[in-house]
Amino acid sequence: MEPQRSPLLEVRGNIELKRPLVKAPSRLPLPGTRFKRGPDQMEDALEPEKKRTRGLNTVTKIATSHPRPPALTVRPQTQSQTTAPKVPKKTGPHCSTAIGTVLKNQKPGPAVPAQKPGAAAPPTLGGKKPTKRPAWDLKGQLCDLNAELKCCRERTQTLNQENQQLQDQLKEAQQQARALGAECRTLEGELARVQAQAEQGQQELGNLRARVLELEEQLGTQQGLVQELQKEQVGLQEERRGLAARLEEQERRLQASEVALSGSQAEVASLRQEADTQAALLVEQGERLHGLEMERRRLHNQLQELKGNIRVFCRVRPVLPGEPTPSPGFLLFPSGPGGSSDPPTRLSVSRSDERRGTLSGTPAPTTRHDFSFDRVFPPGSGQDQVFEEIAMLVQSALDGYPVCIFAYGQTGSGKTFTMEGGPGGDPQAEGLIPRALRHLFSVAQELGGQGWTYSFVASYVEIYNETVRDLLATGTRKGQSSECEIRRAGPGSEELTVTNARYVPVSCEKEVEALLQLARQNRAVARTSQNERSSRSHSVFQLQISGEHAGRGLQCAAPLSLVDLAGSERLDPGLALGPGERERLRETQAINSSLSTLGLVIMALSNKESHVPYRNSKLTYLLQNSLGGSAKMLMFVNISPLEENVSESLNSLRFASKVNQCVIGTAQANRK
Repeated sequence: MEPQRSPLLEVRGNIELKRPLVKAPSRLPLPGTRFKRGPDQMEDALEPEKKRTRGLNTVTKIATSHPRPPALTVRPQTQSQTTAPKVPKKTGPHCSTAIGTVLKNQKPGPAVPAQKPGAAAPPTLGGKKPTKRPAWDLKGQLCDLNAELKCCRERTQTLNQENQQLQDQLKEAQQQARALGAECRTLEGELARVQAQAEQGQQELGNLRARVLELEEQLGTQQGLVQELQKEQVGLQEERRGLAARLEEQERRLQASEVALSGSQAEVASLRQEADTQAALLVEQGERLHGLEMERRRLHNQLQELKGNIRVFCRVRPVLPGEPTPSPGFLLFPSGPGGSSDPPTRLSVSRSDERRGTLSGTPAPTTRHDFSFDRVFPPGSGQDQVFEEIAMLVQSALDGYPVCIFAYGQTGSGKTFTMEGGPGGDPQAEGLIPRALRHLFSVAQELGGQGWTYSFVASYVEIYNETVRDLLATGTRKGQSSECEIRRAGPGSEELTVTNARYVPVSCEKEVEALLQLARQNRAVARTSQNERSSRSHSVFQLQISGEHAGRGLQCAAPLSLVDLAGSERLDPGLALGPGERERLRETQAINSSLSTLGLVIMALSNKESHVPYRNSKLTYLLQNSLGGSAKMLMFVNISPLEENVSESLNSLRFASKVNQCVIGTAQANRK
């Protein structure tokens, strides 16, 4: 006999093969119900009761032998039945439904058709068909009833036995149903667990498939990277071989360099010794250079003193277009002792006395006036030639000596052109102020190589009618001349300063040119009989120079003053004056007064007088430190080449001659 398969294996087989489940036929009755008989059997069982109700006169024979239905037995499972699919066990109401279905499918045995009521056959003898008793045969009918009762009792007993067997079978079927229900519940739990495991397995399978795809992509990427790395490895190997070759070459060079280094070290040692020697020599040369520089300054100052601490240069301006040409003998420039090669230092002016000629009736005789100065510049002299003569004097300001250069002469004689230059920015027409500052900047840069550092601060003021004005004022500060006063820089200080005036640090030529342009716009000018645009004030450009040698602890400071004086012409006292002329008269009186004070100051300095009248004029008071004491002074006397201005020219030349005859003491540098 083949062993039974596990229900779990059957379920798994059905799931895997996806075969439909087939219900097995069952012959068990439904639980809690009676065994169902055939319609004929039920009629035969009720037949005696019916006959008893009809009457006693009816005699009917009931057959006592009826075929019994086959007993309900549980057949063993054969080999052919094991191949049929099993019904899965279920719990709960579904299990009872399955059991009822099994009982319904059991087929009862063939039943004997029951006789109709009142047609019961009497017992027969010899196989003959019994006859119906007559109504009066009550005894026979009773006998028949007794026989039929006996048969019913026997039949009832048989039915009770069959009922007992069916109840036993029912109990056994119920026990099997309970066992199958428990097994069904177990299988259902296991099936749920298997299904959950299957779902989890499907989910894990999906995740694994996604992971496999991801890993495949990563594998492709890694393979590409591996290929690139392999290529890079090949390149690096080639580079390594090249570097190894270079390394070998470098090692050979290093060995050669080490050999050369050892030789160089010995050479460096000797060079260091030589450098130390050169450094000591350089220090010695520096000391010598410093001594030579000090000697140069001393000799330079001595040379300037030999030339005179007060020097006078005369300059004759050229004849301008539209002016009459003077007579050939009007101005003469005699040669010096060395002939024409020496620069001219003398000037002769010819003048006829018209009054003497008129009285005698003869032509007026010519009078010649001879003047001698430190240098005379004819009309053809350029600005560069003029500055070449004063360049050494300007450099003295860097050495710590106060220097003052001013231009004196009548209106229209070329004073402003000499000091500031002509309009239009022509380099050949540049005046002394821009050329002097360019020269100072250049020399200061050269001295910087010797350890000197210089700083320059510029100011530009004018003195108009004894009032000080700032020519560098801008914006709202213009016209505030009353606020500018000349004061001492501090208690006990000899340095003078102008209050409320601008002091501008400068370091290049462009900054100086901007200041000069601003000053030209602010300066007071007016029309006079000698000039269309005449300067009616004294302009004073001052440059404060400060030098320091940090290595030796030396300091020096000195001002450079470049002054453009106002016109020195005189007025005719008998001339009738209008309102405008009265204003010009006051200006001329103020100008002549300040110029007279300047002459008095120079004379007092020359005569070594105890009192020098600096405070008689704002001009001399402002230039106090640049005129006397340790100062060096140079005056340009500018004259006109025209014969009509000969009277004013002679006055200017006479004043310059007096100044040229003055001698001031030895100048001393302002050093600390």
